[in-house]
Amino acid sequence: MKLHAERIEGTNAIARHGPDGVLVNGVQHIHSVVVPWTGRVAAWPVSRFDDLQAEHFGALAEHAPELVIFGSGARLRFPAASVLRPLIDRRIGVETMDTAAACRTYNVLLSEGRAVLAALLFEH
Repeated sequence: MKLHAERIEGTNAIARHGPDGVLVNGVQHIHSVVVPWTGRVAAWPVSRFDDLQAEHFGALAEHAPELVIFGSGARLRFPAASVLRPLIDRRIGVETMDTAAACRTYNVLLSEGRAVLAALLFEH
């Protein structure tokens, strides 16, 4: 699905998403990816929901966002609180939704000027 987020200079809007990945700043990402509001978009080293660990979310906390939008894949699945502990301990908000909804929500928050980070899981 193509998205039309208002592009704010220097931010990472998601231009398109689908089951095969996302397009950010003209670059297609086909594996799990971290999309911070600004800075470098990077691979997220997790390929299955069942493999999620606290360390995966700890790495997200290093970006110091105000909110993390976790896209859990093709369907909505909630990680255990122990996995989210690094975000909880730093008082960083986290919302879980399927990856398609996460992409849309991320763009809305980005257009509001929020320090938001999308952690998008793609299981192939």
